Amino acid sequence: MAKRKEEMIRGAEISSDGNRAINKFRIGDALMMLVLVILCLTCVLPFIHLAAKSISSNSAVMAKSVFLWPKGLTFDAYASLFRDGSMVRSMIYSVWVTMIFTFLGMIACTCAAYPLSKKRLKGRMFFTFVLMLPMYFGAGLIPSYFLMKDLHLLDTMWVLILPLIYSPYNMLIMKTFFQSSIPDSLEESAFLDGATNIQILFKIVLPLSKPILATLSLFYAVGRWNAYADNKYYIKTDTLKMIQYKLYQMVASATEAQTTTLSEAAAVTSTPEVLQAASIMFVTIPIICIYPFLQKYFVKGVMIGAVKG
Repeated sequence: MAKRKEEMIRGAEISSDGNRAINKFRIGDALMMLVLVILCLTCVLPFIHLAAKSISSNSAVMAKSVFLWPKGLTFDAYASLFRDGSMVRSMIYSVWVTMIFTFLGMIACTCAAYPLSKKRLKGRMFFTFVLMLPMYFGAGLIPSYFLMKDLHLLDTMWVLILPLIYSPYNMLIMKTFFQSSIPDSLEESAFLDGATNIQILFKIVLPLSKPILATLSLFYAVGRWNAYADNKYYIKTDTLKMIQYKLYQMVASATEAQTTTLSEAAAVTSTPEVLQAASIMFVTIPIICIYPFLQKYFVKGVMIGAVKG
């Protein structure tokens, strides 16, 4: 009887410990979900607010009564953007520059990362050190300006592309991926079959590297799409300025309670604040359209580059 009571007491203690563990686990999950929901809301709510403001009436926006739902539904701001023409031309030009920049950037990144990922490369440590220096040291704005001037790149499309196509950070991620995810046995087998380094790269390595290629392509595209400072420093011709710089001008003019050329043309129908919201939505659409198609590869590529680095 005494032994049976002890066994019952032990069983009760074990079950109570298990229940406490389950309760703690559920509380931890709930807290984690709460944090994730808050983080998601901080990302989504500002976007929804801008979307609502861009299709609301001028009076509602000026009265600060628009939060997450439009008031006085109107698409005059978007109509003004398309009537102006400069925003549409700048959008098309920006897409073209971003595509060229991403393509050349991926070529430069691959040409640097693939050789450096091979142990048989003589002087690999030295070349890696040299190619990583730009990550830690920069020449500065004034020397860069004079360099662009000496190379006759000022006020051309290529000044927005060539200076930034090599990224040490992206190269390091791709190099780590090649070293950790591409088995050496595949390349050795290809060498035995008579394949060259170029054939191995294009027929074996790159087809197996879709996650990291998608990830770095998105890094390159988003980085170029969101940049505007080089437009300000190196470009004088309005037709060569990208969409983000025009958006920067519009935001600055709205902050200073002034009007830009675009808003002057549409001042009758939309206030600068409404035009600002519509312009932000207008320039964000391309990235939003591209990301869902690359999301699967993007998440996988980021995890591989981060965990196995």
